[in-house]
Parts: sequence; structure tokens; C-alpha cells
Amino acid sequence: QVQVVESGGGLVQAGGSLRLSCTVSGLTFDEHAMGWFRQAPGQEREGVSCINSSGGTTRYADSVKGRFTISRDNAKNTVYLQMNTLKPEDTAMYYCAVDSFPFCAGFGDGASVGYWGQGTQVTVSS
Repeated sequence: QVQVVESGGGLVQAGGSLRLSCTVSGLTFDEHAMGWFRQAPGQEREGVSCINSSGGTTRYADSVKGRFTISRDNAKNTVYLQMNTLKPEDTAMYYCAVDSFPFCAGFGDGASVGYWGQGTQVTVSS
């Protein structure tokens, strides 16, 4: 049984930082790209960032480039999202996603995501 568990969300002031973590069990972690998505109330789900299975390739939404950094530790089956210089518009539920492929196939629409986490709330106050 695959489990995808996020942690690290919370309330932070604008300009602050948070680090999200996502630990996966029940599959061969280093065979899958990993991604972070977010969804704010009343808005569509947005792909935030993705990292390929080896960690050598990353992708970011334009809205977070230069502020967010995705990384992974395959020895710990964990992917991270370091979020700096947070803005109120970053407020959303953040979801960790396991891609079905070793590359970021599901970054745009999430169509190739095989497993989702339960989400962790990030709230940025102005």
C-alpha cells in the first residue's frame, strides 16, 4: 500500500519561509519523479514544482521561480519544497504527488500522477 505523507505547512507572515516535506512508502521511490501542486479556494489546481527521479532535473511554475526550491533524498524516500519570500498569493493547500514516470510528465495537469498526499495547508498573512 502506497502512502504519501506531507508535513511542514503552517501560518507565516509575508516574506517568511516554510519547508514542506513529503515521505513516500510502499513503492520504489527512486523510480518516480515527484511533484508539488497547490490549490487555493475557488481556483484550479496548479503545478508548483517537479523533480525527476534522480534529482538532476527540476521544473518550477513561473510564479515561484527564484523563491521555491525542490529537492529529494532518495535514501529517505522524501521530497522537500523550500519556500522562501512567501507571498499572500502562495496561500493554498499544497499536495505532494508521485508521478508514474521517472521524469516530470505530470507537472502541468497532473494527468500522470499516480498517488497524491492528503495535503498540507500553507497560509501567508500580509
